[in-house]
Amino acid sequence: MTDFNKVLTPGDVDSGLINVVVEIPAGSTNKVEWDREKAIFKVDRVEPAIFAKPINYGFIPQTIDEDGDELDVLIYTDYPLPMGVYLEAKVIGVLRFEDDGEVDDKIIVVPANDRNTGDHFKKLSDIPLHKLHQIAHHFDHYKDLKKPGSTHVKHWGDDEEAITVIRESIERWNKK
Repeated sequence: MTDFNKVLTPGDVDSGLINVVVEIPAGSTNKVEWDREKAIFKVDRVEPAIFAKPINYGFIPQTIDEDGDELDVLIYTDYPLPMGVYLEAKVIGVLRFEDDGEVDDKIIVVPANDRNTGDHFKKLSDIPLHKLHQIAHHFDHYKDLKKPGSTHVKHWGDDEEAITVIRESIERWNKK
């Protein structure tokens, strides 16, 4: 297994092009997490089908979010991406999010080279509104069976806000 934090950088953050590692394909009920210490993926838990991920889920290498994990990324594509691959992605926004009172933001990206859509998605408002509602609903409720009310979507932010969050996460990584 490759240690993504050793072989990949966060990417060209200033231009909005970042490297992203896929942890969970869209539609999966497996909560897979990158174990930084062991440099391997781990199945943390299996969720009920009603909590399947509505979007591909991953992380940015060499970042640490306020919750202590790599900074999360939601990767918008028409089809699920396989776990364990990386891609160059374009930053289009951020989902500001709290989990058990901790900041747990999610950067919203699209593939940097998406010939399927003709690179149509350039900003958060290009994603269909119903899809954004579906994503927000998922993150507001995915822990309802275990800890109801413990997750909260605060707001959606644009690409500039997302890049600020990424820079702060890179600074935390560099201080570790």
